[in-house]
Amino acid sequence: MSDINSFYISQSEEYIKKFTEDDVECYARITGDYNYIHMDEEKAKKSFFKGRIVHGQLVAGMISALLGMKLPGGGNIYLQQNLEFLKPVRIGDTIKAKVIITEINLKKKVLVLETFCINGQDKVVIKGEAKVLVLR
Repeated sequence: MSDINSFYISQSEEYIKKFTEDDVECYARITGDYNYIHMDEEKAKKSFFKGRIVHGQLVAGMISALLGMKLPGGGNIYLQQNLEFLKPVRIGDTIKAKVIITEINLKKKVLVLETFCINGQDKVVIKGEAKVLVLR
């Protein structure tokens, strides 16, 4: 377990996941978000996206997993997150989540991190900023 003094500016971590049909169906069951854009290919083909897309918050959940499991890791408090959804993610896409420490407030024990989700074509699909309270 690390304390706030063990982190450094530009420290980063990554997590990679391929999104499946089952992921989308489970997320819809858990949240109740059955929007046709995620669930009905025929209707979604007629939409702005020209086909089904993965729930944006499901993809953004990779950031939460990364913060909770790798950087800064378990036992800390996810205080804040802002997100910009830039490109759609399709079922079958492999996404890389990445976080980078940009600020460290030693007094408040808070890390500020840039957050990204990047598709297989190296395009940023989600970007944002997170704040995490380090409790160790």
